[in-house]
Amino acid sequence: MSDHEAFRAETRTWLEENCPKSLLGKGGGGIVGTWGGRKWKPDNEDERLWLDRAAAKGFTAPTWPTEYGGGGLSKEEAKILAQEMRAISAPPPLLGFGLTMIGPTLLQYGTEEQKLEHLTKITRGEIRWCQGYSEPGAGSDLAGLQMRAEDKGDHYIVNGTKVWTSYADEADWIFALVRTDPKAKKQEGITFLLIDMETPGVSVSPILLISGTSPFCETHFQDVKALKSNVIFKENAGWTVAKALLGHERSMVAEAFGSSGELRTSLADRARAYLPGAEPDRPLPDAVLRQDIARMEMDTRAFGLTMQRARDAAKAGQQPGAESSIFKVVGTELNQRRQELLLHIAGPQALGWEGEGFAEDELQGTRNWLRSRGNTIEGGTSEVQRNIIAKRVLGLPD
Repeated sequence: MSDHEAFRAETRTWLEENCPKSLLGKGGGGIVGTWGGRKWKPDNEDERLWLDRAAAKGFTAPTWPTEYGGGGLSKEEAKILAQEMRAISAPPPLLGFGLTMIGPTLLQYGTEEQKLEHLTKITRGEIRWCQGYSEPGAGSDLAGLQMRAEDKGDHYIVNGTKVWTSYADEADWIFALVRTDPKAKKQEGITFLLIDMETPGVSVSPILLISGTSPFCETHFQDVKALKSNVIFKENAGWTVAKALLGHERSMVAEAFGSSGELRTSLADRARAYLPGAEPDRPLPDAVLRQDIARMEMDTRAFGLTMQRARDAAKAGQQPGAESSIFKVVGTELNQRRQELLLHIAGPQALGWEGEGFAEDELQGTRNWLRSRGNTIEGGTSEVQRNIIAKRVLGLPD
């Protein structure tokens, strides 16, 4: 038996003994799952048990070094672990921006002290992170940010506002871009700074979206003291760190919205519930709808396989490149098409907002469609992504 075959057998046994039976079959992608953090209250104690066991084994961050709470696995071993977890449809023991964005960034740009301080807490799900990039009035021009960090010796005094900070009301720390040299060129006067959300002067205002939910927030900073020891890389060199982190973010957004993990029944079965004359296990009587569903299923399958390769590569320690912009464009537009198709299938039953006459999943479908309108804006607009693809992937001139 080769070393990899032995590792696969060992991993399979470990999963059988440690993944709670109640969670088997709950895998499937998306952003639903355990995010951890100081404010986390699990719906099911098995979620906490699964997180604790996986963290102790290093399986929440398989390729991270063991001294930072990772599993220290090789690229091939991490790929085997991912395959075995998919085989039993086990949910990821931990999700969140700590694992997908700030963790990889700290591994690349953090000091040894910063890695030791934050990475193990991330792998154990003890700290939840949010991202402080966008600002009111800055639009798609990320480098146009105005939040100021005034130099006070060993610390800064931070003033300003961030907007669209996902889950800021549930986060413990924020990684933010702040302007530390207002006289420098836009990209050269920016610093990447970590701030504890419990620091006096930090406040959060949830934003109610058109979908009726509020994952986004406006985050205010008034005379907030932030230590310089929490600067990542170098003062005024935050743009370099920011670009590296954006690659991780685009892959994460594409995967979250491009998968069909939230669908528990197929599109064809959903259509059979609404189409007159539709019969179980028979082709749909509407030829046009049948074609639309087939095209969506094929596109979703192709995107899922492509993302799986990218996901396995990331777990194996490979940094995302400019191709993450392609994933972001395709994944988010795919989700918008899927939500529109679901509304078309439901017909008048997709017009409900609340009250009687509509099933719960029909009401949620309306909200999901409204929520999907923001997919091609958040995480960098599709227009920005296409510019990146043109310049950095295709090599086209400005």
